[in-house]
Amino acid sequence: MATSTLFPAEIEAWRTQIDDALTEYTRFDDDCPRHLADAIRYCLLAPGKRFRPLLLLTATEMCGGSIEGAMPAACAVEMIHNYSLIHDDLPAMDNDDFRRGRSTCHIQFDESTAILAGDALIPMAFEVLARDIRPDDIAARCVLALATASGPSQLVGGQADDLGFQFSPANLESLERIHRRKTGALIAVSLEMGAMIAGASPEKLKSVIQYGKHLGLAFQIVDDLLDLRGSQDKMGKRAGKDAELGKLTYPAVLGVEESELRAREVAQAAIDALQPFGDSARPLELLARFVIDRTQ
Repeated sequence: MATSTLFPAEIEAWRTQIDDALTEYTRFDDDCPRHLADAIRYCLLAPGKRFRPLLLLTATEMCGGSIEGAMPAACAVEMIHNYSLIHDDLPAMDNDDFRRGRSTCHIQFDESTAILAGDALIPMAFEVLARDIRPDDIAARCVLALATASGPSQLVGGQADDLGFQFSPANLESLERIHRRKTGALIAVSLEMGAMIAGASPEKLKSVIQYGKHLGLAFQIVDDLLDLRGSQDKMGKRAGKDAELGKLTYPAVLGVEESELRAREVAQAAIDALQPFGDSARPLELLARFVIDRTQ
């Protein structure tokens, strides 16, 4: 799956830096079994959009912070995102065999190795934050924010409800509650951590979080539309699986045209939340428009 021209040029260059940093974080010592290390690298270093890390770095720059200083947090959020993908793909969950243009972890290796690779990425993320984010009080705030966003009331809780509502009657309230947590929480916290690392004021931090919440919803609506009408070659994963699994999706609840309209409305709401930043918000505005126009 080609990913070289997905983002605005101002942001695209950071993806190489993110990949280089992730590579460094996966240089394990001899006590990490080789097959486990291989599985972690296979998933974490796979070609991907790096959307959440890029959001984090963009928020950092917009708030006047250092990209170098925020890079560990960008890697940490990508570690959490990848653990969630590995576990979501397992036979007990979504039972996917294809992601990012190649076999999923449990297919490439085996189910137990995939579980352990996902397990390993969680403490890796918090180790990186605790050790490499400075000053220490910001590191502690980032640890708390990411733990909350990826915990039982947010990412994991949203995933649990996503599974629990399979083949349930269409309900917009339930749908948005699921994806505000399953998808939106990690997007919002990426922006929150980027702004915190840059020392953003409470007002600006609130604006960034609001942007993230709206953006997460827009991202999920477009994801549902792509699952309905996208192709495996473009998306790098199997299309049409949500309908097979009987999942609540925006096209199923609202219809295609209303879903497209809703995505554009919430993307605009995300952009509107950035007004306190003026012209410096342009990169995040471009990312919101990318979310709406993406084809993979």
